[in-house]
Amino acid sequence: MTNTDIPSVLQRIVATKKIEVEDARNALPLDELQAQVATDTKPRRGFATALRPASNKANGIGIIAEIKKASPSKGLINHNFAPALFAEQYEQAGASCLSVLTDRDYFQGDDSYLMQAANASSLPILRKDFMIDIYQIYQSYLMGADCVLLIMACLDDTQVKELHALSIQLGMDVLIEIHTQSELDRALKLPRSAHNIYGINNRDLNTFDVDLQTTLDLKNILINALAADTDDTVQKPLIVTESGINSSDDIRLMLDNDIQHFLIGEQFMKTDHPGQALQSLLAGAAADE
Repeated sequence: MTNTDIPSVLQRIVATKKIEVEDARNALPLDELQAQVATDTKPRRGFATALRPASNKANGIGIIAEIKKASPSKGLINHNFAPALFAEQYEQAGASCLSVLTDRDYFQGDDSYLMQAANASSLPILRKDFMIDIYQIYQSYLMGADCVLLIMACLDDTQVKELHALSIQLGMDVLIEIHTQSELDRALKLPRSAHNIYGINNRDLNTFDVDLQTTLDLKNILINALAADTDDTVQKPLIVTESGINSSDDIRLMLDNDIQHFLIGEQFMKTDHPGQALQSLLAGAAADE
């Protein structure tokens, strides 16, 4: 994959992220960071494990509820941002997992937001950021992340293989994000693992348009490809639909197509009470049954 294959918005983010990682390495060399990780024995909370029981719940829905202050396309989303409070609300409302944005320059995130959420809730947490270097994987572990995001659109095959392997070695789960069939084909080259979660993002990174049909099209290709896997130790693949889930009708559409896991952020975060928004969405989906 060449740099020209990367959508322009991601090119800018990746360029910024390279500088950010280099600054972090200068402040704390990689070997010192690795030494800190070696002495941190706190167990992970099991992100993928927390999602799997969704298929056994009455409503069959697993929600990854996102804590996000802003985005490049929408600007500031939540004016009363309180990561710890939102984490508590989401857990009480029935979320299976949390996702916390830590990117500073484009999402107004911060590493401390993840740690605040982790201290306020028992739910497993995804570090939502742009991973391009093993340094960030070690950082994520020390922050207390239970899962990391690997975006196929901004990683080449060598990079994603290295980051995937290290994440699993450290005991973290991996949300492998795809937008297109070509990205899916590349993602399928990664080793099969119970730590793998496949996220299908419905947002076109070039136009920012959202189309839920993206999930419906790609999930069939993904399931058929993984069905050929003869390794009985790998469970049924976890597939998460991302972006554009705004109503109980959207939830029902996905459930009718065997998609049970959802990453939802903006729909909740644009309200003053994200937990109540989650409760309302789940109640509406249950009423539609």
